[in-house]
Amino acid sequence: MDTIEMTQQHIMSTYGRSNLVLESGNGATCEDAVKRKYIDFGSGIGTTSLGFCDPDWTDAVCAQVKKLQHTSNLFYHEPQAELAQMLCEMTGYSKVFYGNSGAEANECAIKLARKYSFDKYGKGRHTIITLVNSFHGRTLATLSATGQDVFHNFFFPFVEGFRYVKANDIEDLHANLDDSVCAIMVEYIQGEGGVKPLHAEFVAEIRRICDEKDILMIADEVQTGIGRTGKLLAGEHFGCKADVTTLAKGLAGGLPIGACLANEKCADVLDKGSHGSTFGGNPVACAGAVAVLKKMSQADMMQSIIEKSDYIRSQLAAIDEVSEVSGKGMMIGIALKTKNAADVLQECLKNGLLVLTAKDRVRLLPPLTIGMDEVTEGMKILCKVLEG
Repeated sequence: MDTIEMTQQHIMSTYGRSNLVLESGNGATCEDAVKRKYIDFGSGIGTTSLGFCDPDWTDAVCAQVKKLQHTSNLFYHEPQAELAQMLCEMTGYSKVFYGNSGAEANECAIKLARKYSFDKYGKGRHTIITLVNSFHGRTLATLSATGQDVFHNFFFPFVEGFRYVKANDIEDLHANLDDSVCAIMVEYIQGEGGVKPLHAEFVAEIRRICDEKDILMIADEVQTGIGRTGKLLAGEHFGCKADVTTLAKGLAGGLPIGACLANEKCADVLDKGSHGSTFGGNPVACAGAVAVLKKMSQADMMQSIIEKSDYIRSQLAAIDEVSEVSGKGMMIGIALKTKNAADVLQECLKNGLLVLTAKDRVRLLPPLTIGMDEVTEGMKILCKVLEG
């Protein structure tokens, strides 16, 4: 029985998989089981931020595996402390809580916001405003926070206390504010919603409201964070710093980790026993994340991301089939005039290029360290598919 047959027989069918068995990878390229090469413009949905098996990352992870693979959070260990210090110093936040995924990071943010408000104002101030077309995870609470009707099915009853506002609609935002609101939760760029950025004036109004009403602003940077947009955090593009920011995906370069960062105002809200995670802040995952942050802090890294992004966008701008290119940095959405995004994905796959989709758009999330030769080769394939 081959890999695909074993998977289909023994693993729940919760993913729309392509018939591709990946076997090995190096940098921005990988090979399947028959040694066919692919250029990766998806990076595991934005997760393998340094590409496949970056040497510095691999050395750090392997060294930690041989030293200490896990200890509960009833003890201390160096990789967890080192990563926390780096995250706080690089972002300006005060403290971090570790989980294992973006959904867990967002669950932490939800709990933090509600407890902050409960501690200060008592019961009844628990509503969290999120945006229509948002995506915050697949646990019951984060699914409830997600502002897409397609996800609000089957798993009834959903968690109460969420209210959805149209993205970039300041009037709708004000219409949904009342004394029950404790937080406003946003993605600066709605990734799963089609790679659609918020408007700067909308973000500024959210920040102003939160300051005025003592409401926590939560930024879900699970997909946009850690250099993906050409800034360490996407909020920097908007001149905005949320009270709470969540991270995951590219943070540990392909290992499971989630992080909830809190500013001084709410850093001590979650006290002993109020939240926890068995595997959160695992030594191996933290060692991988430290290696990622060291790469992200290199002087030319962000400029390199922008330069490669500009090249990709310039190539797409010359293609008649492309009606719009959205996103920032190496988080790119491609709206098409006549072609189906899923068909483009499959055609790219046949020609040796891995891409993604987001709703009706082709989505590109290349490794941040991808070389220009690979970018150029990958764009030749993509442009040929789009023009064909």
